[in-house]
Parts: sequence; structure tokens; C-alpha cells
Amino acid sequence: MPSFDTVLEADLVEVKNAVEQVAREIGTRFDFKGTSAGIELKDKEKEITLFGDADFQLTQVNDVLVAKLAKRGVDVRFLDAGKVEKIGGDKVKQVVKVKNGISTEDGKKIQQTLKGSKIKVQGAIQGDAVRVTGAKRDDLQAAMALIKSELKDLPLSFNNFRD
Repeated sequence: MPSFDTVLEADLVEVKNAVEQVAREIGTRFDFKGTSAGIELKDKEKEITLFGDADFQLTQVNDVLVAKLAKRGVDVRFLDAGKVEKIGGDKVKQVVKVKNGISTEDGKKIQQTLKGSKIKVQGAIQGDAVRVTGAKRDDLQAAMALIKSELKDLPLSFNNFRD
């Protein structure tokens, strides 16, 4: 049976490179001189922490981060920004999570989309991926196009295509 996996995973090496570029730019930019503006990446938790003196500075750091990620080919839909927190004095921070793996709700949406269509394929949730199997290769390609068009808010990719 031909099959493929639908996954949601960012290129973490490119994310790390983008964060390092942002940190370098923050160090050299005139409007960030003498401020507590900064950025930090925690590899294990896949979290990016933005620091600043005020909310507008956080948005500036976030804009630089989005620009660097886009330049490196990482979809910005992988980022899930948390709320702005005060961390003593007038300093603020914001935690931005990097999405990795399809949640169960999104997996069920993919399954419902496939069942609702008249394409003869089945979707099975396997951990943080959805395996789609079908009798014909053409059906699988039609299912890929359907999933991409229906779930625009997720930066899905397809791998492990088997014949």
C-alpha cells in the first residue's frame, strides 16, 4: 500500500542560526545600545525567549526574528508567541514556542478532512505525525493537495513517501 507521513517540524538548525543572527544584530544596532534587549534559545524545550525594556522593544526584536527566519526559509507559522511578562523593574520578556509535531486536535482535523473528501485514502495518527495510506499514488497526491489547501494555518510537510 502506498503511504506518506504528514508532519509538522521546523528546521531547528535554521531556527538556531536565525536566533544567533538576531542576537548579533541586537548587539550592533544603535536603537538597542544600552538596553536590556536580547534573545535566547533553549534547545531542549524548543523555546525562544525575547527580552526588552518595554513592549515596543519586544515587538522590534520579534520583527527582527521573523525577518531572519523568513530569510532562512523557516515558516513563521511555526512560532507560537506567549504573553508578555514583567520581570522586575521595567523589564519585560516574552516566550515564543517553536511548534514541533502535530497535536491530536490537528491530527483529527486532518482525518476528518480526508474522510469528508471522496478520495479513497485513510489517515492514522501515529504519535506526532499522521500516516496517510491509499491504493493509488494519484489518490495520495490528491490527498496532499487537499490537506495543504484545507489546513492553511499549519506549515505541514510530507515525508516518507512509500510506493
